Amino acid sequence: MKTPSTVNFRAATPQEDGVIAEHFYRMWRDLGIDDAAMLPQWPTLCTEFIAHARQHLHYRAFVAEVEGAIVGSAGGQRFAGLYPWIIDSAHRQYGYLWGVYVDPDYRHRSIATRLTQLTVEHLQGIGCTKVVLNAAPRARPLYQRLGFSDSNLMELDLREKAEG
Repeated sequence: MKTPSTVNFRAATPQEDGVIAEHFYRMWRDLGIDDAAMLPQWPTLCTEFIAHARQHLHYRAFVAEVEGAIVGSAGGQRFAGLYPWIIDSAHRQYGYLWGVYVDPDYRHRSIATRLTQLTVEHLQGIGCTKVVLNAAPRARPLYQRLGFSDSNLMELDLREKAEG
C-alpha cells in the first residue's frame, strides 16, 4: 500500500470522463463481475451516460490525485426516479451518489470518505433533500460513518430463483 504524500481533491473535468468510466468498470470488477459479463462498449456507454447526466441531471464528479495521477473518483447527480414524482421537489429531491472508487494501492487512507463528502456537498448545493446510493457490503461501514442509514430497498434475485 502506497502512502501518498499529498492528495489533491478537485472537481473532475469533462475531459476526464474516460478515467471516471475506467474507475466505474474497475469497481464492478472488484465486486466480482466477470469481464465476460461486461459489455464490450462499456467505455462509450459510461461516457455517454455521464455526458447526459451532466447536461440534464446536474452530474458532477470529483477526483483524488496523487503526484498528478488520478487515484480515485466519485460522482453524483439528481436522481431521475423510478416512478412518477408527485411530491414537490422542495420536500423530496433525491440525489444519487455513484461510482465511488479508489485504486487498491490508495485505499484505507480516507480518500473515498473525502470523495463522498464532496459529492454530498454538491448534491446539497443543487437542492437535493436526500442522498441515496447502492453500497457494496464492504463499503457499508464507510457510508454509515458518514451518516447514511439503511433504507427499505429490498431485492429478489430472479436468476437464483430460476436456477432453484
